[in-house]
Amino acid sequence: MSTAEPSRYDEMLAPDGSVRAAYRDYEQWLERQDPAVLRRKGGEAESFFRRTGITFNVYGEADAEERLIPFDMVPRIITGQEWRRLSRGIEQRVRALNAFIHDLYHRQEIIRSGRLPVRLLRENSAWLPQMVGFTPPGGVYTHIVGIDLVRTGPDQFMVLEDNARTPSGVSYMLENRETMMSMFPELFTQVKVRPVSGYPRSLAASLAACAPDGAGPKPTIAVLTPGIFNSAYFEHAFLADQMGAELVEGSDLRVFDGRVQMRTTDGFRPIDVLYRRVDDEYLDPLTFNPASVLGVPGIMDVYRAGRITIANAPGTGVADDKAIYSFMPEIVKFYTGENPILPNVKTWRCADADSLKYVLENLSELVVKEVHGSGGYGMLIGPTSSKKEIEAFRAKLVARPENYIAQPTLALSTCPIFTAKGLAPRHVDLRPFVLVSPEGVDITPGGLTRVAMKKGSLVVNSSQGGGTKDSWVLDD
Repeated sequence: MSTAEPSRYDEMLAPDGSVRAAYRDYEQWLERQDPAVLRRKGGEAESFFRRTGITFNVYGEADAEERLIPFDMVPRIITGQEWRRLSRGIEQRVRALNAFIHDLYHRQEIIRSGRLPVRLLRENSAWLPQMVGFTPPGGVYTHIVGIDLVRTGPDQFMVLEDNARTPSGVSYMLENRETMMSMFPELFTQVKVRPVSGYPRSLAASLAACAPDGAGPKPTIAVLTPGIFNSAYFEHAFLADQMGAELVEGSDLRVFDGRVQMRTTDGFRPIDVLYRRVDDEYLDPLTFNPASVLGVPGIMDVYRAGRITIANAPGTGVADDKAIYSFMPEIVKFYTGENPILPNVKTWRCADADSLKYVLENLSELVVKEVHGSGGYGMLIGPTSSKKEIEAFRAKLVARPENYIAQPTLALSTCPIFTAKGLAPRHVDLRPFVLVSPEGVDITPGGLTRVAMKKGSLVVNSSQGGGTKDSWVLDD
């Protein structure tokens, strides 16, 4: 067994080396396993992922070769009690996000109240004037949401990031579980784990519930992908297949008779709900980027006429902005009347002169992120950066302070990974997946655990070498 890292919360082991309650049944099973067999199983999992096509591309790399996201076979385990608290906090936050986005495109009460500066809209390229005054079918903007959580102690979960635009990774959550059940079927008879396999059915039902008026009892759903060269294409194809929906590209669609219609072997057929994995900018060349060949000319006219549902709604990316994130405690309180159940990570807004002064004086101790950044790019992790890197970043920060926020370097919790020398702790985060419809909020128990495979690393993003784990919520 490994030992708990000093000052880090080890989710499996207490400081005295004893096994925490969540992991006891798993640890008893693990003690009976032959390490050589486990190593062989790890190799089998990699072969399975490669055969299945679970790969991703890293944009901007010269070789652009497809890579496997490393999979670790030691599950990340959460008790039922912990999950109930997390679920309450996630639902509260998602409801607030949806109300917030509706408000930004209508009366902007939160800006009128003085709780949110209007510059955050003016400077936010994800805010779309074309959505002003329009309410999507069912009043839902954020049909699929990913809330990134980090843990720093026994009862300390915090929200690191909100993904309200096109959150990815749910296919890994599903395939990780299927792989674990295939490799270790007996383990799931000994440890009662809540299932995640119902997600595709729940996704289809949730999207159908958001269909526009007149769609009929069985709305037609399609998944819009940019195509096979997109880094998440596997997920697009996987979800379409699992839902029984059509996988389409922009070239398969056209607008006529006031509807968005897809080409089939029997001619064109109207679509009621389009789960798009294409960014706003490329969705409609007549409304946004005229050079786009990924979207559908005229789809925004059909959308605003209430004759198709687009999930997630155009313009939801305004809520992904990290400067907006820093106001989420106020946003939750404003729209729910409650204090946030899940707190934010402390955040300094570098657009504020006093905050900028503090950040510049403490760069070596902080994590600094681009307001619109993602994937682990465009950020500085002060404690692991050289003096040269810090000074180069300082120049960027001084030149464009409004483009950055800063946060403390958190003591992220660790979970063990399986290595050639046995179990070793690595830092993790968690992305639960949330479905929103007029019928309610549905949170899949668990989500995607991302793990920093390198010792001491705090970066869990797959584009930066991170891996994934199966996430278990115990059925107690």
